[in-house]
Amino acid sequence: MSLLGLDIGTTGCKAVVFNVEGEVLSGAYREYPLIHPRPGWAELDMNTVLRKIEESIQEASSQAKKDPVRAISISTQGEAFVPVDRGGNLLANSPISFDNRAKDFIPWWEETLGAERIMRITGMPLHPMFTLSKIMWLKKNHPDIYFKTWKFLCCEDLVIYKLGLTPTIDYSLASRTMAFDILNKKWSDEILSTAGIDKSLFPDVAPSGTIIGEIPREIANRLSLSSKVAVVTGGHDHPCGALGAGVKEEEVALDAIGTVECIAPIFKEPHLDKKMLEKGFACYPHVIPQFYITLAFNFTGGCLLKWFRDTFGEEEKEKAKRTGKDVYSILINEASYKSSSLFVLPHFTTTGTPYMDTASSGAILGLSLNTSKSDLIKAVLEGISFEMKYNLSLLEEVGMPISELRAIGGGAKSRKWLQLKADLYGKRIASLQVSEAASLGAAILAGVAVGEYKSIDEAVKTVVKKKEVFYPQKENMKIYEEKFQIYRDIYPTLRDLNHRINAIKEGIK
Repeated sequence: MSLLGLDIGTTGCKAVVFNVEGEVLSGAYREYPLIHPRPGWAELDMNTVLRKIEESIQEASSQAKKDPVRAISISTQGEAFVPVDRGGNLLANSPISFDNRAKDFIPWWEETLGAERIMRITGMPLHPMFTLSKIMWLKKNHPDIYFKTWKFLCCEDLVIYKLGLTPTIDYSLASRTMAFDILNKKWSDEILSTAGIDKSLFPDVAPSGTIIGEIPREIANRLSLSSKVAVVTGGHDHPCGALGAGVKEEEVALDAIGTVECIAPIFKEPHLDKKMLEKGFACYPHVIPQFYITLAFNFTGGCLLKWFRDTFGEEEKEKAKRTGKDVYSILINEASYKSSSLFVLPHFTTTGTPYMDTASSGAILGLSLNTSKSDLIKAVLEGISFEMKYNLSLLEEVGMPISELRAIGGGAKSRKWLQLKADLYGKRIASLQVSEAASLGAAILAGVAVGEYKSIDEAVKTVVKKKEVFYPQKENMKIYEEKFQIYRDIYPTLRDLNHRINAIKEGIK
């Protein structure tokens, strides 16, 4: 029997079928478009997303008929939600993480309850990305939709519901709503009553790795699945990715190089202090019991390469079509081997930790008529990595030193970028035999739940394997440390100017 890990991302979904040794038997990927109805907003049409999820499950499962899927679990982006009526109809598009429509509620939260109290209950730093403030925005601006809503569902619980079962969300994803009590593991009465949102509008909660039920035969047939496939709670994508990368001890962390780049260390005791809050670091349940996890992240990760591809990469896209190679691999391989003289501030969507500044913008500094495409590609890779190097330094300040990073996601497929990161971070970077660790983490949870593994420890020892370790090169470390001292000054220097520019954007829209 095999295990299916479904990974629902911001711009695409993938279904991967693994055997119990962790080998990939089949996989399918589908993209879907982001919708930007106005500046600062970003949505997904969840009907389109569900259709793409169905296609990916169907394709992956049909290719694994010799080793039928026994259980399925879900790794998913956080914060995104959709209102659903009693008939199962989706009533609106789904605002995603870096949608900032709820930013005007933040001063209200600060005055009404205070960021420190919110952090102590929910583990979340006060920010408009989280689900609850966007539900409040919906109630205020579209009461017709709000009062038709039966449940507000995030991606995991929505998919479980569409698989014919009771909508259920795990602790890690529930935490990303800013409505969950992370110590008592339940929806917070205090937070929800303050927000004026009825608790009954939220789904059931359960620990990661809980069997919710079996997919009804009619739905299983449509998805090319056999009968009696168990559906198991998974988790937020970064905790799932950390599990799939074998991160189960302190001082080892995940580096998820996807649309959003995220570094995720784990720890046994919850950190809910002011230092964490000041740096924008969340604290919430990991998908491994008895552990917590935090995220140091930038919303503009791999999506900056996608922007570069779509804006300047016609030649590379044509080459990819001719050769069958991945267009991102082509772009990265064209990057200059020497350090770029340019600096890129990778705030092209909004910022992540520590600034949590919805009004910041990206910048490219040092351009001249001698600037080449290869210089610019290298500067993009460096800029994304410098932002995460700064976050690594802040994690050390709050007592979370990291000696090794396990790289996953699309960026982990590039040896050139991983060596750059090792040099720039001054730390070991390990790639893995299975780079799509979020899907593998979900599959591990499914496998433990149905008894294919005796424990998570046994599962990790069985299926997680390092592919290559990249060590920092001293000469390059020195160059990047000097550049980093300049990089750290860019955001503070440009902050006021960026805010003025964004005020102009607001006036033009």
